[in-house]
Amino acid sequence: MTSTAAVDQDKAQAFGARMLAMVSDTTLAFMVNVGHEVGLFEAMAGLPPATSDAIAETTGLNERYVREWLATMAAARVVDYDHTAGTFQLPAEHAMSLTSAAGPANMALWAWGFIGCAEALDLLPDCFRNGGGVPYSRFTKFPKVMAAISGANYDTTLLSSTLPLVPGLVDRLEQGIDVADVGCGSGHAINIMARAFPKSRFVGYDFSEPSLAAAREEASAWGLANASFESKDAATLSGPPRFDFVTAIDAIHDQAHPRNVLKGIAEMLRPGGTFLCVDVAASSNLHENLENPMAVIMYGVSTMHCMTVSLALGGEGLGAMWGEQKARELFAEAGFTSVETKRVELDMENNYYICRK
Repeated sequence: MTSTAAVDQDKAQAFGARMLAMVSDTTLAFMVNVGHEVGLFEAMAGLPPATSDAIAETTGLNERYVREWLATMAAARVVDYDHTAGTFQLPAEHAMSLTSAAGPANMALWAWGFIGCAEALDLLPDCFRNGGGVPYSRFTKFPKVMAAISGANYDTTLLSSTLPLVPGLVDRLEQGIDVADVGCGSGHAINIMARAFPKSRFVGYDFSEPSLAAAREEASAWGLANASFESKDAATLSGPPRFDFVTAIDAIHDQAHPRNVLKGIAEMLRPGGTFLCVDVAASSNLHENLENPMAVIMYGVSTMHCMTVSLALGGEGLGAMWGEQKARELFAEAGFTSVETKRVELDMENNYYICRK
């Protein structure tokens, strides 16, 4: 052990305080997740100061659990507590970060994602010792979490901000073109586009049958005749050229064989076609990410999910923070000669790469 004389006590105390805050905030994340799942934040956003009894009655939840949860939220200063009146209130300023009104910036969804990543956490120590990874099939909650987070993003930005990034694309979609989404998940992006552009034809590829079932169910409910979904290992995609526009939204960094996926996408594109790759906004160099406010979250999520599901298949294990430099390297290797990097104002997480052959 380091001798007492060699220790900077102020530094040690400051770090100890940070670790205590870490445990406190981890606990808070779990409780925020519970509050999100049972609808407490949404309900409290519309309530004046209320007792735990009133909040439980409004939500139809057990008062004793609600009371203990409210105590956690009050201690964390998430809700305001009036001890004289015995009432709790979610301030409007806090509701802006914890309810559906926040769209993709809803931190309650992000807390849900954090819990989803931890589903297979007990398997990771063995991976550290022996290599390999945690298979995608072990994550039962995470696909639903990602569908909710990405769905909020699509609802907010896809039609208004994302598609207009590609010059002339909206006009072409209105006239009728062929579109594919690689790693479509629950298919919400495809269904939004198919509903907005009935003259175009859309197909989503994914290997998760539960996600594809959800995609087909939504397409059916919306009465979409121009959207279809296929079970496909993205690494097996190839020509001939048959699509005018291909998307891969937060999907490439999870792939076991991303180079094969990108090569297949390039082969699928018709002359003049565009590939839009949406992926984590980061550098490929660790030192350039250290001041990124998302860095701890994204490296951690990558360890718990993105990197390990790739390694479980004997893959490359790019990880969520593969970064722009590595992305451009792989795009060029796949045959894309023109790559533009753009951002969407309401999406704090991603780069939008517009790639052409």
